[in-house]
Amino acid sequence: MKTTILATLLLASLCGTAAQADVQPIEGSITYNGKTVHLEKAPVGSTFFHTFIGPNGRYVREVYKVNADRSATLVSRATSGSH
Repeated sequence: MKTTILATLLLASLCGTAAQADVQPIEGSITYNGKTVHLEKAPVGSTFFHTFIGPNGRYVREVYKVNADRSATLVSRATSGSH
């Protein structure tokens, strides 16, 4: 199961900008409700994960990309099992 989720995240992170525009923040996302995040030490272009329990009680793992202005953009999301 973890391999499937990891493969899905990797594939989603390799997709073009059209796929990036489709992912909208949900409750629990770092950028939910218009919040902005600025990362001072993260390398531009790098990615990081954010894992939380979503509104439906399932584990959610999101991938964010660090932009040139040091803001973070949500690029993909995967859900798995309930807690």
